Amino acid sequence: MSMSDNSNSLPPNDDSHGEGGDIQQVASSSQVSDMDTRPTTSSSAPRDPFSTPLSSRPSSRHHQLHSSKISFSDNSSGFLSVPRTPTEGFFPGATSNHIPIPRSILNTPSRISMVPSARSSAIPLPGGNTLPRKLPRMKSHMIEDRSNISKPWTEKPNPRVRIAYLLTYAVIFVGLAGGIVQCYFNYANAQLDRKPLCLVMEENFDSEDSVFGENGSFNREVNMDGFGNGQFEMTTSSRNNSFVKDGFLYIVPTLTSDSIGNDAIFDGTVYNITGCTFNQTQPNNGFVTQNGATFFDESGYLKACSAVSNRTAGAVINPVQSARINTKGKSSIRYGRVEVRAKMPNGDWLWPAIWMLPKDEVYGAWPLSGEIDIVESRGNGLRYTARGSNYVQGSLNWGPTTFLNGVSKSYSWWTERRQSFGSEFRTYALEWTDKWLRIYVDNRLHTLLDIKFNEPFFKRGEFPEVIFDGPNPVALQNPWINGTNATPFDQEFYLIMNVAVGGTNGWFPEAQGDKPWLDASPNAMRDFALAEAQWYSTWPTNVEDRSLVVDYVKMWKHCDGN
Repeated sequence: MSMSDNSNSLPPNDDSHGEGGDIQQVASSSQVSDMDTRPTTSSSAPRDPFSTPLSSRPSSRHHQLHSSKISFSDNSSGFLSVPRTPTEGFFPGATSNHIPIPRSILNTPSRISMVPSARSSAIPLPGGNTLPRKLPRMKSHMIEDRSNISKPWTEKPNPRVRIAYLLTYAVIFVGLAGGIVQCYFNYANAQLDRKPLCLVMEENFDSEDSVFGENGSFNREVNMDGFGNGQFEMTTSSRNNSFVKDGFLYIVPTLTSDSIGNDAIFDGTVYNITGCTFNQTQPNNGFVTQNGATFFDESGYLKACSAVSNRTAGAVINPVQSARINTKGKSSIRYGRVEVRAKMPNGDWLWPAIWMLPKDEVYGAWPLSGEIDIVESRGNGLRYTARGSNYVQGSLNWGPTTFLNGVSKSYSWWTERRQSFGSEFRTYALEWTDKWLRIYVDNRLHTLLDIKFNEPFFKRGEFPEVIFDGPNPVALQNPWINGTNATPFDQEFYLIMNVAVGGTNGWFPEAQGDKPWLDASPNAMRDFALAEAQWYSTWPTNVEDRSLVVDYVKMWKHCDGN
């Protein structure tokens, strides 16, 4: 079927205009005759706008538009077969307020394109009226009301805001300037030993002969007297307690009952320690002078080298064996540097220490001639409330009499929050000059003790002017009156390393960590021995974790001897 200009053409309808231009419709004579049988589409009677309109032609016929006209290939509904008004043709039954759209147009994409867009500005209606296609959107409650927009730049600034602004920057500037000044003076006044150092000893523990041999670096101390602290261990020369293996030195505490039996610890046994070194370690080889007479200290010798167990008297043999080694008579320094890389032991009531004593007691017996504690620790775990294995301490011991000690004015510590110093190797160092002394772990930022010799120690101690010698009061004398501000730490000191166990000098405070003895008790060692099941279970079975393990020891002194 074709549409063309001929004598049988229907006159154009002036109202049949769409947005795409004029559309001309022409029907042949055969079409006209057929139109009588087609259902009318121009009726103005209301009907369902969403029902499918009836076909206006037989299914075997097709519309064919002129090449210059718009063609429709779909035969479901022919809108342009007869002239119609806009409301009759495109929208049958439409009113000014309602325009129905046939469902076939909505369901057929090719026809949707022929209908004006739903977002077009308006739809033409009879009488020249138009219907807006796009209704305004509902206002979102998420959008702020912009009717009153704040414009703070048009307002006069508050002077308080400006002052606060300037004050903030002023404080920041002062803080930065103060930090820079502090850093400068800390750097300028940093205490560094700039004198040349000469190596005195370097021990890497490559072989046991080089350590404990005839010309070895260390001596083993053999003693049972508690070393003035009431310690519960005896120190031996046995390889069970000190040995060299794989380039490391091990100092290991063990049970005495492993060698003599548990019953012998408490009753009926006389124990003489083998190789007692009392004569070698005591001043003047164990000889003392009293009332102008010099004699050998026999009672001191018996206490240091033997013990008797008696259940009735509460006397026991030292329940633990350990080791204590020193460089006395081999290596010592006055001013210089000491460096030890070591790993602390773990276990309740273990007391590891790396420290120094004077080679010669120039100013008198301990503590008159001083003591330098490079590091001390406790083997009790991190939960121990009196500084356990996550603490290490450095200190100086000094005093004008055997019962006055100024250590409380010259000690400090370093701590790790969640890590024991027995978990890995750390480097403990001493730097010592005639002007100051510093002890630290790993680096100078982790300082255990940093003390300047800027005043005499007798003045630093603030000791009483009068003390009692028995019932008689006597004036306290200054034993360092002819010395310097560094006295008594102006003499040669040698190195000591040991693992002690317990003690009655207060290193383990009372009522802390279920402590099984009282320091003031005359039977403190027996009480400790009776509680073996309690504390021995905390000692690691692995020797490396129970031991003080030392990687190397190095000692330097000032090359000029000063």
